[in-house]
Amino acid sequence: MPGTLTFDALKKMVKDGSVDTVLACLVDMQGRLMGKRFHAVNFVETSYKETHCCNYLLATDLVMSTPEGFASTSWETGYGDYVMQPDLETIRPVPWLEGTVMVLCDVLDHDTHAPVPHSPRAMLKKQIARLKELGFDAMMATELEFFLFEQSFDAIRKGDYRELTPISGYNEDYNIFQTTKEENVMRPLRNHLFAAGLPIENTKGEAEAGQEELNIRYSEALDCADYHTIAKHAVKEIAWQQGHAASFLPKWNHDRVGSSSHVHQSLWKDGKPMFVDTDDELGMSDLMRHYMAGLIAYAPEYTYFLAPYINSYKRFAKGTFAPTKTVWSVDNRTAGFRLCGAGTKGVRVECRIGGSDLNPYLAQAVMLAAGIKGIEDKMELAPPTRGDAYGESDAVDIPQTLRAATETLRGSTFLREALGDDVVTHYTRAAEWEQEEFDRVVTDWEIARGFERA
Repeated sequence: MPGTLTFDALKKMVKDGSVDTVLACLVDMQGRLMGKRFHAVNFVETSYKETHCCNYLLATDLVMSTPEGFASTSWETGYGDYVMQPDLETIRPVPWLEGTVMVLCDVLDHDTHAPVPHSPRAMLKKQIARLKELGFDAMMATELEFFLFEQSFDAIRKGDYRELTPISGYNEDYNIFQTTKEENVMRPLRNHLFAAGLPIENTKGEAEAGQEELNIRYSEALDCADYHTIAKHAVKEIAWQQGHAASFLPKWNHDRVGSSSHVHQSLWKDGKPMFVDTDDELGMSDLMRHYMAGLIAYAPEYTYFLAPYINSYKRFAKGTFAPTKTVWSVDNRTAGFRLCGAGTKGVRVECRIGGSDLNPYLAQAVMLAAGIKGIEDKMELAPPTRGDAYGESDAVDIPQTLRAATETLRGSTFLREALGDDVVTHYTRAAEWEQEEFDRVVTDWEIARGFERA
């Protein structure tokens, strides 16, 4: 990802005292930034080459538990180290934190210094390389949806997450007046991210009370994932600085619309869009049709990477703008895949399956793999669905539970060929653990429903 600072520029800033802290960050399985805060002098003198971290960082769950069953690391092997190698092309300021810059790190095996295959950044890089062998570059953009709440993270946690009050009292989709009230969070978010070198387009209110959307300009696939991850981190930190909580939980209330992360994608070659065919009725090239055919055919097998938690599947509901079917349609928000920009040079496909909790590296990697498979096999694209896709009884369903998505992942020959057996087994175990943890917990719903009446 192109940073806004060179290493030489960073050294000068450290020398003149304007920078004193360097955040060296890797991306974990959940898509979060994890790492260390370096004194800047130490970083530019020594640690810019490499540093180390416990290898459990790519084998934990959301709450940092250490599940059994991972081949890559365990109590039996003693939880050793990985190497974090700073990518000096990704150095950028963190304007919302005083005297601070950030650098993203690749995760390497401690002994061989080879990329760790189940590292999210490595997984995406592998698919980008496969695509380049075919002569193409992937251009992508993700939409970040989230909720802002009146209370702070601390207040909500101390209240056991029971009293959740969105920052607005009504649906604020495109509402300028309501979003004006939220500019104490959203204006610094836009400006700080822009100053950090992210090509920010806009923010807007979304289709629920307190729901926001952040849009970042189309970019190369790895840049897109890096931008998404940094932006998501910034949303939480800047909201926290203003005394509010921001949540990317896809479905925080069963009566309210959930949050998604739609992914727009197209292929380019030598700076030209390759999905365009001006002679086609919809402006779609054969390449685009093959790519989309693979994307749609294999969607059930890669859904886990778009919806990785129990809560993710509560979002898939009729009439909520979240899809339930793996079909495509022309500019139709009821379908799992939407053709955008039909008949223009901006023609592209938008995947609407992913929730706000997805890891962008993993989501983009598996979608590229599916598109590549479609191209290699010259798969035929079915005609578009028309009207309300929710009512398409003959269409293939998106897996409706984590348990179902885990089984399609486990049995996916296509993903095992594209990602590697060990990688698929690793993430299958992560999915199993999430289900196991949920299955052992007694929920508030069960108690309220049956405490007296059972």
